[in-house]
Amino acid sequence: MRVGDVVTLRGELGAGKTTLVRGAARALGVTDHVTSPTFTVAQRYQGRLAVAHLDAYRLGAVDDEELGLALEAAADAIAFVEWPDALAEAFDDVAVEVTLQHGGGDRRLLTLTCPDAELEAALLDAIDH
Repeated sequence: MRVGDVVTLRGELGAGKTTLVRGAARALGVTDHVTSPTFTVAQRYQGRLAVAHLDAYRLGAVDDEELGLALEAAADAIAFVEWPDALAEAFDDVAVEVTLQHGGGDRRLLTLTCPDAELEAALLDAIDH
């Protein structure tokens, strides 16, 4: 992953979107406690690279006044966007789309869509380890 990459996360409430972002942020060197930005819309963390965690659940549309804050947080960072539909027009190039589904108990089914074959191979390699 590199600065400017956008990862969208879709799934029901409680599917594990924030937990996934927490793990990805740790892998990127973030040591701060990663929390859900549902009410703040965006959080920014510093690790080896800047990480932005956005939650568009409360945003109605791209022209929402909070959009500016969300985009500012995502600038020069790897952006993880929960509930991305309200921000779809703001992020043209999505590096990875993740869909999470409940799999019973603590199990989750993750579906990754990645148009970049090299990035996809790197992600699959990371998952295998």
